[in-house]
Amino acid sequence: MSLSSTLRSSGDLLADRRYEYARAAFDEKDFEAAADLARQVLEIAPRFAAAHALLGRASAALGEQEGAIEALRQALSLEPEDSLGVRLDLARLGALPLEEAITDGYVRALFDEYAPKFDTHLTKSLAYRGPELIADALKRVCAALGRPLTFAHVLDLGCGTGLMARALEGVCGSIEGVDLSPRMLEMARRAGLYAALHEAELVAFLQTRAKAEAGLVVAADVFVYMGALEVAFREAHRVLKSSGLFAFTVQAYKGEGFILGSDARYAHSEAYLRGLAEAAGFTVTLCEEVSSREDRGEPVPGLLLVLERV
Repeated sequence: MSLSSTLRSSGDLLADRRYEYARAAFDEKDFEAAADLARQVLEIAPRFAAAHALLGRASAALGEQEGAIEALRQALSLEPEDSLGVRLDLARLGALPLEEAITDGYVRALFDEYAPKFDTHLTKSLAYRGPELIADALKRVCAALGRPLTFAHVLDLGCGTGLMARALEGVCGSIEGVDLSPRMLEMARRAGLYAALHEAELVAFLQTRAKAEAGLVVAADVFVYMGALEVAFREAHRVLKSSGLFAFTVQAYKGEGFILGSDARYAHSEAYLRGLAEAAGFTVTLCEEVSSREDRGEPVPGLLLVLERV
């Protein structure tokens, strides 16, 4: 899933039309034409961030790294919230640290655009089943621990349209969700399953919550948009009651730490996650290889963990 480069008007009809031609050329992999057309756009509308971004991407595809970085940085200076996602391109070119590649602005724009087709695309096209996998894992963990499959209060991080709440329906007394995308939250609200919904970044949200208030914290395919997870783990531990559970899925990385993949998502290693769990004060009650979605018909390697608060 990626931003579709939706046209944001430059304020000039001729520039906008030429930008559309540039986008079409880029989509057809005619990168020389795309770069030339983008430069023509910028002669008319020099402060059009989307054209700078397109020029940077076309230049990168042509192997012109220095020019690509310059154009992408210009786009970022004009649109610092980075809803265009140029920080991802800069990170791939080695011009930004990997952990700085994805911003809240990019994720918000991505999911605001994606919201109307989110459920259908995920479950039909990508065979997404993250919430179901987490719900099943929680059932197995609770059975193994000899405890009932009930949670008085649940926090759903990156709740999206509410798929996780549906998967947990009947096992939680109340559930609150948090997401960056207002359009996703609108759709979650319609489901009628949440006691409250919050528009916020998930770490900032957790930091506002009371200590030991939740019995369960869940994050289904959310950490793919975050690199370093130390603070998220620490705050999840803080908001959980004693013996509370923290369940989440990630994309799997066989190396050390985490990496930004070609699919514009982070992948995390099992050793990294286990190290964070131990440092934060969790016990790993379940860690298994799963695939929560497909990419071009192939399962995407992932991990599912359930941690217990010590």
